[in-house]
Amino acid sequence: MPTIKFANKPEVSFECPEGDTVLRAALRSGLGFPYECNVGSCGNCLFEIAEGAVEHERKDAPGWNERHKARNRWLGCQAHPKGDLTIKVNLRDHYASKHKPVRMTARLESIADVTHDIREFRLKPATPTRFLPGQYALLYVPGVEGARAYSMSNVTADGAAWDFQIKKVPGGAATTELFDAVKAGAEITVDGPFGMAWLREDAPRDILCLAGGSGLSPMVSIARGYAASEALKDRHLHFVYGGRKVRDITGEQFLKELPGFGSRIHYYPVLSEPDGEPWSGRTGFITDAAAKLFGDKLPSMEIYFAGPPAMATAVVKMMHEAKVPQTQVHYDQFY
Repeated sequence: MPTIKFANKPEVSFECPEGDTVLRAALRSGLGFPYECNVGSCGNCLFEIAEGAVEHERKDAPGWNERHKARNRWLGCQAHPKGDLTIKVNLRDHYASKHKPVRMTARLESIADVTHDIREFRLKPATPTRFLPGQYALLYVPGVEGARAYSMSNVTADGAAWDFQIKKVPGGAATTELFDAVKAGAEITVDGPFGMAWLREDAPRDILCLAGGSGLSPMVSIARGYAASEALKDRHLHFVYGGRKVRDITGEQFLKELPGFGSRIHYYPVLSEPDGEPWSGRTGFITDAAAKLFGDKLPSMEIYFAGPPAMATAVVKMMHEAKVPQTQVHYDQFY
């Protein structure tokens, strides 16, 4: 089993089991290895090799380019060591997982429709494993090459069930298989938990959740975690959900199940393309709705968001312009 050392921190090392990546092995060892997407897209887990060699799992990873190769830099989430390694990367304590990620087999227990193109998949891990509200996992879908990152939608005290609200992507290999071929009873490999956009129960601020499309799942988890938190009982949670058409709007049904809906928990649906459909609610983009609803209050809120890339880019820009401290904005860039 390869041993990985740090050139800039020689007293620290960890082992990487066969088939694992540098990043995930480090996280399983309790180390704060920088990362975000875990699928090769963001580039946050880049490290430099001082000694040794690796094999890259994904040769066309968007977060890795010729300039990185020339500097002997590799993606931690894609790099499999060929032997012992010495690497250069700056560890950060806040990347260390409270619940160390585990790669495990899970049984698909049930599938339920949420909207016309979102379904909730309940998985029962063979090894119960806990996670924090808002985190995600890697799913290895049968018949599909490589892992896909999906956020959990539930909260759990014992880790016995992991629920995923997944949106079908037109032409997407993994979601096509999940929606059209995989049936209840199937076994799926799950690796997790991962992610930094987990619920901060110690934050003394009201919460704003911004979700669009596939971003529903982690925001529902945040809301459920908030409702179960004694530390947040005096705070309010505002949940803004955006969809293109009326049939895309969802989320309220899950919030209504929680204590405090209508008093502490508030829901705001937003439609971006009404096109003459019967609709008396808010229209426009999520960022427009958030600015109108909260305006100058944004810097005093703890903000969580998830959704398609264009939405995420717009939200980051809005938060910067609104002067919201970066420490109060939480999202995982794994699209």
